[in-house]
Amino acid sequence: MEGSIFQLELPFFGLTPEHRAALFNQLHDIVFHGNGGYTFETVYTFPIWLRNFTHRSMVEWYDKQNKQQQNQSGQGSLLQNGHISAPDYSTKASR
Repeated sequence: MEGSIFQLELPFFGLTPEHRAALFNQLHDIVFHGNGGYTFETVYTFPIWLRNFTHRSMVEWYDKQNKQQQNQSGQGSLLQNGHISAPDYSTKASR
């Protein structure tokens, strides 16, 4: 047999290693940050659209919570413009 009768380049079906890692990271995020509301088996069997919606909703909710905590504490993030900014204690009055 010289060649395959199938026109696919890859002789197998499945995810590439990059897509597989992204899928399992998404599953982990939903299960871990779902605070016990989801099991791995449940999330794994979600339809793709529902899993993507759930993950996107969780990311938005946690981002909103982080912004609220930063605003309440009166401090910005230590990470600004991709660089870590250390607080300047020399300008504050000592007690």
